[in-house]
Amino acid sequence: MTHPHRRFAGARHVLVSACTSALLTSCASSSSAEKPEAPAPTPQVTPDTATSKPAPTYGTFGFDLSGMDRSITPGDDFYGFANGTWLQRTEIPADRSSYGMFTRLSEQADQRNRQLIEAQGEAAEGSEARKIGDLFASYMDEAGIEARGAAPLKPELDRIAAITQRNQLATVLGASLRADVDALNMGDVTTDRLFGVWVAEDFNEPSRYAPYLLQGGLWLPDRDYYLVDSPRFAEVRKSYQAHIAAMLKLAGFDDVEARAGRVLALERKMAQTHWSQVDTRDVTKANNPWPRAEFAKRAPGLAWNDFFTAAGLGEQAHFIVWQPSALKGLSKLVQSEPLQAWKDYLAFHAVARGAPFLSKAFVDESFAFNGKTLSGIPTQRERWKRGVDVTNQFMGEAVGKLYVAKYFPPEVKAEADAMVRNIITAFDKRIDALTWMSAETRTRAKQKVSSLQASIGHPDQWRDYSGLEVVRGDAFGNAERATLFEYHRNLGKLGKPVDRKEWYMVPQLVNALNSPQQNSIIFPAAILQPPFFDANADPAVNYGGIGAVIGHEIVHSFDDVGAKFDARGKLENWWTKEDEAKFQAAGKALAAQYDAYRPLPDLAVNGELTLGENIADMAGVAVAYDAYQLSLGGKPAPVIDGFNGDQRFFLGFGQVWRNKYREPYLRRILMTDGHAPGPYRTATVRNLDAWYNAFGVQPDQTLYLAPDQRVRIW
Repeated sequence: MTHPHRRFAGARHVLVSACTSALLTSCASSSSAEKPEAPAPTPQVTPDTATSKPAPTYGTFGFDLSGMDRSITPGDDFYGFANGTWLQRTEIPADRSSYGMFTRLSEQADQRNRQLIEAQGEAAEGSEARKIGDLFASYMDEAGIEARGAAPLKPELDRIAAITQRNQLATVLGASLRADVDALNMGDVTTDRLFGVWVAEDFNEPSRYAPYLLQGGLWLPDRDYYLVDSPRFAEVRKSYQAHIAAMLKLAGFDDVEARAGRVLALERKMAQTHWSQVDTRDVTKANNPWPRAEFAKRAPGLAWNDFFTAAGLGEQAHFIVWQPSALKGLSKLVQSEPLQAWKDYLAFHAVARGAPFLSKAFVDESFAFNGKTLSGIPTQRERWKRGVDVTNQFMGEAVGKLYVAKYFPPEVKAEADAMVRNIITAFDKRIDALTWMSAETRTRAKQKVSSLQASIGHPDQWRDYSGLEVVRGDAFGNAERATLFEYHRNLGKLGKPVDRKEWYMVPQLVNALNSPQQNSIIFPAAILQPPFFDANADPAVNYGGIGAVIGHEIVHSFDDVGAKFDARGKLENWWTKEDEAKFQAAGKALAAQYDAYRPLPDLAVNGELTLGENIADMAGVAVAYDAYQLSLGGKPAPVIDGFNGDQRFFLGFGQVWRNKYREPYLRRILMTDGHAPGPYRTATVRNLDAWYNAFGVQPDQTLYLAPDQRVRIW
């Protein structure tokens, strides 16, 4: 089952990701760190309860005129100029940790999906449609769930209680392994299980699959929640310990305070072994092939044969270990820490994972900590919304098939596909125009562009759910079976030909993705609508909205992570030393620029953690701008409502990143997310000459960067 506070969507996508691009600055040694610049505007933070207000009415040419604040000078605060009135009038809905354009479209998708899902309840018994309906109906059966209380937990808690030896502990840990991480495509690198497994193309030979093992075991979002010595985090840890005790008490345990203390102490030791978020996104460090026969020698402590056998990996000869020192440290703790501490730990995690599918007391306690404490959300989302999330999580492509049939007409797919091809062409032309890149590196880069595959709207082949057992009236069991089904689906890839067209997002998700091992980009149907894309809108706004998203995903194949993969998706350095040095110097300059942004008084944007996304944003909007110019065919763009084409392009870009955050959630994403908050994503325009020309930005204005301080991408 899924950790309640993990994102449904998850490093190489437009919302949250880690990727690659070749980058060049005119003066690589210069950065905003050397000459302090006033930061971009702080994201709007709402600490208290708020309610949703009506969605903005978009202008006839695509962007929200009424949401602008024209009293603000674009060169002083472009984000405020594009979004100031919207920020003033918009409140975060009480059941949300943040609110923006992605949220608005997600809510629309939820409404659509609910109608589609509920309509399947009377479909033929055993059909895929009926499984969708039964899965949702089972979650919505609050009376039945309430009547069962904590009983669904009993089989797993009994298995944990029966542990008396270390090899039995290894068996239980192995049996709990799930395919609940995706280090590159979705950028989801956290699991509350001891380890996470990700089955994907082998870094060293992309024609075959490999199982990757990633660090895990923590319930809190990141190791720093356990290790940072500050009053704020001390309070979170205090609340967490109380939450552990409360959950165990609900499940019928005694002496819960002592058990909670042991669980927190064990997780703190686990956190001490974990890699940082920055180190975790370094794919070169992560490429550690280990033969299964050597695990006992390389990482003593865990009974590895028992672990792998229970995990269904007893015959797998080779693995890639993402964070070797963490795996060694966690394995050592399995042997060194008291067995009772491990049993308490496993019991709590079993209860906490199962809580969303149990009675109201479990649900409320789970939300009180995971929702209110960790993300600042005042109100639990309505049951039906959570039910849609669950159904999307467990049968996402089946729901997506219904969504595409009703809401994604072929003409939209054709329009979006043409736009993608145009932007890929524009990017290829940018490579031709680079003066700093050698012919050798240029040839390899162009090979990568030419082999880039784009998928629009939905996968060509839909996932088969015939092997998934859904029992109407068994919400908890359905969640367990669906999670295990997904695990077995992933293990089933091992030893089989690689599917180079596999999708890692569902069509009804408002997001986009780059897969470096496939050298592919994916644009789900749900993002291909206003304000990102409207086939009837002004092209300038479309290119500034979905065009910049498309450019963003293309550039992810060439950012600080993606550029380490060749055209086949192999982790291989195809750069000359000189070109690579220029690329890395430019990356450092961009990271320093983002390090200077401070959304909270005590917490800045992490330039290294967000580097891949910032590269993709900066080069992505530059490529989209080029493609927009190409689309004009040499003709001047019309002036509409007083704005010329270039201005409308940048306003289209600035408005898709409008967002408001609750303080606990903003703090959390600053520590764990590869994406900078919306205002700072918009601030990347200060590196683009065309933006200065569009709005007449002057040296005495806040966002101005001298030409030799603007970081140049591709």
